[in-house]
Amino acid sequence: MMPNIRRGGQMGGLMVYLAGGGRHNEHEEQHLVAGDSAIMAQHGYSVLDTNTALAIARSLDAPRRAFDVEVLRMVKDSDPVTGEVTSKRVAGDVWHCSLSLRAEEGQLSDEKWGLIAQDFADRMGFTESSGKAACRWVAVRHGLSTNGNDHIHLAVSLVREDGTKATTHNDFTRAQDVCRDLERDYGLEQLESRGQGLGERGVKPAERERAARSSAAEVDAHKMERTVRAAATASVDEGEFVRRLRRGGVLIRPRYAAGRDDVVAGYSIAVRPLTGEKPIWYGGGRLARDLTLPRLREGWPDSPQTAQGAVDEWRATAKNPWEYRPVAPGREESTPTPEMWSLYSDEIGQLRKHLRDVPLTDRATWAHVARETAGAFAAWSQRVEATPGPLAQTSRELARSAHLRAYQSRPKPAQLGSASNAAMILMQAASGGQGTMAEAIMLRQLGRVLVAILDMHSAVGDARRAEQVTMMLRNQFAAVTDRLPAVPSKSAQPDSRTPADVHDVMRRATDGLAAPGTGSPVPNKLQPTKRKTPATPRERDGLGRD
Repeated sequence: MMPNIRRGGQMGGLMVYLAGGGRHNEHEEQHLVAGDSAIMAQHGYSVLDTNTALAIARSLDAPRRAFDVEVLRMVKDSDPVTGEVTSKRVAGDVWHCSLSLRAEEGQLSDEKWGLIAQDFADRMGFTESSGKAACRWVAVRHGLSTNGNDHIHLAVSLVREDGTKATTHNDFTRAQDVCRDLERDYGLEQLESRGQGLGERGVKPAERERAARSSAAEVDAHKMERTVRAAATASVDEGEFVRRLRRGGVLIRPRYAAGRDDVVAGYSIAVRPLTGEKPIWYGGGRLARDLTLPRLREGWPDSPQTAQGAVDEWRATAKNPWEYRPVAPGREESTPTPEMWSLYSDEIGQLRKHLRDVPLTDRATWAHVARETAGAFAAWSQRVEATPGPLAQTSRELARSAHLRAYQSRPKPAQLGSASNAAMILMQAASGGQGTMAEAIMLRQLGRVLVAILDMHSAVGDARRAEQVTMMLRNQFAAVTDRLPAVPSKSAQPDSRTPADVHDVMRRATDGLAAPGTGSPVPNKLQPTKRKTPATPRERDGLGRD
């Protein structure tokens, strides 16, 4: 569950927006699912209109007006002419937070959303459970977002019913922590990056909005993650990695160590922008924790020759990322021979045999296997999928098994087989090779590796990842298998076993009302008193502190 917090000073404007049709007319059946007991008693669960929204806003804002409390927040303002940046205080008494599920999780009932909203408000300290006077708040639901995410919006007045201010200190981090607890308590999906502190990066709302404006099939970060993963897996050294990124159609540039131009510490990558727009750069670690340059180097040889070749290519990109030309083109310029398909398919078969001897507790080795196999599917997707399809989805799902904390990571064992050559041939094969028997045979071998990774997650008790890999095998991987010719040998199937049944993770919306409020249906009486002394600086600092 993803929280997104904003602050403002217009409760009426927020409520009218939540009750309206939305920016793309995506809002439907706008209604309350939880909130202040008196407001819920008066307005219930009926579809909201503008007049009702304004009435709710007046009720939410009543404590601020009754006690004449000013809540400010600091913002930066840039002069459009001079570019000078200044700070100023603006109204910040309205706290707005959306709670959103991933589209793949389906929809919850109003009742469940109501319980989640109440728990969220309690744990954020906005209700009587904090031991202080309550803030007035409501939770609004209005259907799926344009990306298919089920979600609700909380509108909270930061002035409590006794005239004190609710704290917003560290609210972004606290909201994330609360959502992690709610995911566990309500059986919602937990991403590895949250539940286990691993490397999958979240997508910011601005990134989704940018993709929607350009009608892109996916956000830039996901596209670049797949490009980097494919290039890294298919490359035998760092120089080839740089050249393959360039062939992927993206902009790249190095980040040098302090005071050096011959030691590269990291890199940035950007999608080529439209004419007149500026590129938006992402560091490798922003895409995924296992795609930082130090982590990628664990899979490449370390020698003076390869190091110098890499520096030469990075320097060429630094001169002009837009017009980078390879210094020393390599095997990425050639077309694989037919014999390579059989040779590299056999390599994956040998990898599967080696995995039988890898301890299930050896997370670092299993992460290398998952990373390379995800890279093979990423390379395949890059070649044959004009828009992200089952190959891209398989790569992304499998990559989650490659995420490790830094202290758990170590170089790949020398004796372990590899899927890197498979990634190379899948990336470089002629487009006409799509759907060939050679690809079907290679897919069979990759399927065996996928089942081995599933077995590992099941054996170590990682039920969530086992379920996710199983669903990927049944859906995305099956879709790839269906469009390739059948392998006529009795060993054609990735594995004779069928993965164990798992619960359907897609939840359907169910009928029912939100959880009934337990508070009084009568609004709490506001009793403002005249101040006998001027407000102290602490009360006027605008930081939302009591």
